[in-house]
Amino acid sequence: MSEQAANERKFVSADFDKCTGCRVCELVCALENENVFDPKLSRIKVLPFHLLVNMPMSCRFCEDAPCVRSCSRKALTQSEETGVIIVDDDKCDLCGWCIESCKHGAIFLNQDKTTVMTCNLCDGTPQCIEWCPESALSLMTQAEVEEKTRKAAVKHLIPEEWR
Repeated sequence: MSEQAANERKFVSADFDKCTGCRVCELVCALENENVFDPKLSRIKVLPFHLLVNMPMSCRFCEDAPCVRSCSRKALTQSEETGVIIVDDDKCDLCGWCIESCKHGAIFLNQDKTTVMTCNLCDGTPQCIEWCPESALSLMTQAEVEEKTRKAAVKHLIPEEWR
């Protein structure tokens, strides 16, 4: 797969200015994927970063994903089409190498199944996005996230009267 194609993969991205930390995304994710309202079983996690800043974390479907490369049991594979990381629960032994290698902190323990889990985009319709009461979540490419970040930085660096 070309680097351009991988950069066009969409993943769940958060607008930190909108996220209130309500964690509805975690509940609907767990319900959709594990049939329980239990945030421990969510494939998206809302991490409090600061008193007023919450950071929803989700898989970014990296090209040549380090989590897949680090799995000695070949329990993780990556969809060529979507980039979604697929976990074979029967092969996973919870060694933790995938968790350790994920630079985004987006692979989580599933203690009920004694395996790992990561965002699967709810097979095309991410419920976290659908149910977010603040519309803080959306599907974006890495290029879109970088552009949004640059614009936000410029907005904070350049005085209003100069724009």
